[in-house]
Amino acid sequence: MMIYLGKRLGMIAAVLLILMVFLGGLIHLVPGDPVKIIMGPLASDSFAASVRSEMGLDKPIAIQMLDFIFGAVHGDLGKDFVSHRPVTVMIGGVLPHTMILAVTGLGLAILIGLPLGVYSAVHANSAIDKAIASVSITLITLPPYVAGLLLLLTFAVTLAWLPALGAGNFSAPLDYAARLILPSLALALGWIGYLARLTRASMLEILGANYVRTARSFGLSDTRIHYLYALRSAVIPVVAVLGVGLGHLLGGAIFIEVIFGRQGLGTLFYDAIATRNFPVIRGVAVVVATLFVVTNLLADLSYRLLDPRIRVEAKT
Repeated sequence: MMIYLGKRLGMIAAVLLILMVFLGGLIHLVPGDPVKIIMGPLASDSFAASVRSEMGLDKPIAIQMLDFIFGAVHGDLGKDFVSHRPVTVMIGGVLPHTMILAVTGLGLAILIGLPLGVYSAVHANSAIDKAIASVSITLITLPPYVAGLLLLLTFAVTLAWLPALGAGNFSAPLDYAARLILPSLALALGWIGYLARLTRASMLEILGANYVRTARSFGLSDTRIHYLYALRSAVIPVVAVLGVGLGHLLGGAIFIEVIFGRQGLGTLFYDAIATRNFPVIRGVAVVVATLFVVTNLLADLSYRLLDPRIRVEAKT
């Protein structure tokens, strides 16, 4: 276990290092001078040069990359070009909203998609199974931002059942929860369909296994076989994709937060791109990438809790 964990941590460190090297040179890969964009075309060259020196943009590219990597390792992601606020403080202020949105979306996907997949497998080839299959495939092909627009227009604009824009405040939990319903559902719809299909396929494979037939021959009830034995084994492939799913949901949250006007990493990233605010862009990218690889690691480690027979070290 410790050997596998060491290997994975080394891979994570290598991936993040490569990403930070790329992000460190990002400002020189994208056309446009961020200083001129921030200060406007009427700023004098001497004043622009002093601002560029203050931002460290007059240093060689290699030095800028090393400064960024060294700072990121020590928790310093730089300062906002516009407000000069630390990027870590800006991200820390909005990260809880994005995490709540992503985790809620994943929770909805599990609570809805998993039972649908189990029911489809238990009632394979029935009319309901075919209906669930059609709906699942439709949801899988529906992009989150399209789902967000449809939900927004239907339930917030046309029916006026739920708030349209904003995330609300933690001091008003009921209002915050109401504003969370539509964004989290838009984020979860695709994964509801995916988890339903994955759970169905895994359950059908398990239900055809020898030990399931043996359990039936001993007179165990179908309910006990389905939900005590088969589901426990069938859920392992589902857990395998949950870490990846949370990472994808964090990425999809960027579009959802912009559509619903929610504060979070998405709106922070979007505004930073609009103003070429590279420290914020790099900081958000590093945080999202770190969350992605960490959630994948946690999903991999959870295999051993569900089935100790899985020897990941031997496969890697």
